[in-house]
Formats: sequence, C-alpha cells, structure tokens
Amino acid sequence: MSYREGHHFSLNFKDNETNTGIDFSEYSIEELKLLWRTTLKKGMHGICFSMYEDGQKPGDMITEQQVERRIQILKPYTKWIRSFSCIEGNEHIPRIAKKYGLKTMVGAWLGDNAEKNEKEIKALLQLAKEGYVDIAAVGNEVLYRNDLTLEELLGFIKRVKNEIPDTAVGYVDAYYEFTKHPELVEVSDVILSNCYPFWEGCPLQYSLKHMQNMYDQAKSAANGKKVIITETGWPSQEGSEGEAHSNEENAIKYFINTQAWSSRDNVDVFYFSSFDESWKVGDEGDVGAYWGLWNKYEKLKF
Repeated sequence: MSYREGHHFSLNFKDNETNTGIDFSEYSIEELKLLWRTTLKKGMHGICFSMYEDGQKPGDMITEQQVERRIQILKPYTKWIRSFSCIEGNEHIPRIAKKYGLKTMVGAWLGDNAEKNEKEIKALLQLAKEGYVDIAAVGNEVLYRNDLTLEELLGFIKRVKNEIPDTAVGYVDAYYEFTKHPELVEVSDVILSNCYPFWEGCPLQYSLKHMQNMYDQAKSAANGKKVIITETGWPSQEGSEGEAHSNEENAIKYFINTQAWSSRDNVDVFYFSSFDESWKVGDEGDVGAYWGLWNKYEKLKF
C-alpha cells in the first residue's frame, strides 16, 4: 500500500477487540510524516495553547505580540484554542483568538495561593462578560495535585456559574476524577477530561483503545452531559513511561490515530500541545519539553 493510496482516515481503521487504529504496518517513516502533515492540514477540533518561549516560564509576563504571533501560526489548523490561565498575559489568548475567528476554552488556573486564585477567577469572569469565553474551565487538575479540597473547588465553580449563567462552565481533570466525585458532574455544564495513555505506561499499539476506554469512563460518569477530551498527546523524544516510549514515530502515529478516531466518532478533542516548551521539565522529566506539534522555534516538527 502506498501513501497515495492509503492516506484516507477510513482506510484500514481497525475496529476489533484491540482497536489499534490505522494500520501503519506498510508505511515508511517518510510516508508517516507525510500522513501526519495531511492529517494536520485537514484540521483539528482544538489545540492547547503553549505560552512560553525558551527562557520563559509561568509567572513571566507575556506580551500581546507573542500571543498573536503564535495564534496566527495555529489558526489554519484548528477551530478552538484552549488556554490555562487568565493573568500574566494569558488574558490576551482568548481576545486574540476571537479576533481571528476561533472559539475559546478559557481556563482559570487554581492552586494553593488564595490571592492568585482570586485574580484568576476575577479575570475569567471579566473575559466572559466581555464575550471572549465559549467554555469556562474553572481549574485544571486541582484535585489531582491536591491543591484545593473538593468543597473549595466546588465553591469556585458555583461562583463562576452564578456570575456567567449564559456561558458553559466545567472543570478539567483526569478522566477518573469524575467517577470518584459525582459532585463535579452535578455542578458542571460540560465534562472536561484529560486522557493520557502515555502517562499510564500504555504501549503505543494499544494507546488508542486505552484512550477510548478513558473517554468511555468519563462518559459513563457524565449522566448524559457532553464530554470533551481537554488534553491528550504523545511526546516526541526523551524518556519512557513504562511501556510507553517517547519518540518521533510514536508521536506521529498517536496524533494520526487520535484525529482519525475523533473525526470519525465526532469526539471533541483538544490536542496537547501546540509548541514545545523547555520549562516543562520539572515534574514531568525530560519528556515534558517535547509535547508540541511545533518545536520551540515554532516550526512544524515533521
């Protein structure tokens, strides 16, 4: 099978017990890179916005010009942009995304700093009232990090819902948190689920099926509410996590499979991430810097 014959999503997509996705067995690495490019050009539902250049990190003030340059790069490939914070320059993301006709999932970053949490919530509410927020994400993996109690988190979500009743409001966390905490489902308009087969050490061969199982678990907990995959991805170099190996070929295949499945089954996915970010090597180790579809110089990887 040549690349020319085999680049359509529907061809050789395996629906069986293992559900490995596209049959890549006869693709050379160069053909895989071409298929990756073709997949990207078809467009994504959404992508997570990578804010920081080399030498920058959370806490640094980021300029409007830097945000606009990166959104201009992403615009041809996506319908939605997801941001993670509403302060320190992050407030530019939804404003500029809207300027370019993109939809926005806007996150307020909540942690263990009460003063910063208040700034984030107020900034999110202001952006929403100005019309820049399509989905408000109140916190990201707060319970996973144990930064707030469930009661504190629910209080923030309810406050945001009360103040912007015409905007969809949810909370982002690992898929299993919604099974553990049905109160999150009850208070949310949409269920915002992070699904990472890589971080659970799943081999690439079984990663699509594993992600589908993660999505199904969140869907089972959602009581009929819409489930959005707010993050999924695969790093392109450095270390491994169990049987999940970080390399170019696996990153290419995972992206193609994710987009093929989400397109076919009409699942809203925000891919993680847009650009490589060097600062992300702390808790995640070396692989943290290599989740982007673009490298740190803002060039497409493949």
